[in-house]
Amino acid sequence: MIKIICVGKLKEKYLTLALNEYLKRISKYTKIDIIEVDDVNLPNIEINKIKEQEQILKYINKSDYVITLEIDGKQMNSLEFAEMIDQTFQKTSNLIFIIGGSYGLGENIKKISKQAISFSKLTFPHQLFRIILLEQIYRSYKINNNESYHK
Repeated sequence: MIKIICVGKLKEKYLTLALNEYLKRISKYTKIDIIEVDDVNLPNIEINKIKEQEQILKYINKSDYVITLEIDGKQMNSLEFAEMIDQTFQKTSNLIFIIGGSYGLGENIKKISKQAISFSKLTFPHQLFRIILLEQIYRSYKINNNESYHK
């Protein structure tokens, strides 16, 4: 099972449609859940990260394999990402991806992360990045099952 824990809610209909399309495609291969936690917008950035972190931690078990999406994480291509997913499911049955809020992730989330991944040095809107992550997860399953998918 894959869980994607995200800070903030999808608001735009076109993003919700894209999200639902990829969830449908991925469901052929694995169970996947999207968990949204509230975006915190207080004047203090560190307090925001701590409050978001508290919400995220409620959804994580000790046996979960946690991957954080961070700008300073390891970059990989789609084949490497597919291999990482395949290898992770050989070790565990629960994979969690965490997409932090506007100010990043709290330190306790980073500490429990088994791996930090970066899709780019660019900054993406959090709502759009969910779709990018879902597309790469779908692509990974296509690669790992030797099925054709556009390049």
